[in-house]
Amino acid sequence: MEFTALVTLLLVLQYFAFAMLVGRERVRHGIEAPACSGHPDFDRAYRVQMNTLEQLVIVLPALWITAYWFSVPIVAPLLGLGFFLGRILYRNAYVKDPAKRGPGMGLGMLCQLGLLGCGTWAVITRL
Repeated sequence: MEFTALVTLLLVLQYFAFAMLVGRERVRHGIEAPACSGHPDFDRAYRVQMNTLEQLVIVLPALWITAYWFSVPIVAPLLGLGFFLGRILYRNAYVKDPAKRGPGMGLGMLCQLGLLGCGTWAVITRL
């Protein structure tokens, strides 16, 4: 479970970093709170942060359910790391050209589906 805890911390730190990057763009382009749009650089950074938050709501519980119940303990943290890497690819592509976000989003979604599938399978087979 330690590896899963480490991956969880990495995901939360990644989200924190994305939030800090939004703040940097807000200051850089003079976008005052509570505005949530303005300069395209800010808009893209903000969408990356929000999309990551939307995904974490699914990934974190699925990560821990899979880690606890799935019979192969390394699967959950490896899928979590895959999601982490997918988010890096997603962010790097999205801030340059949102149309090129596909590979990062795809990797993240595959890992997310893997966590959901493994976690669901593990729990159902124990009922």
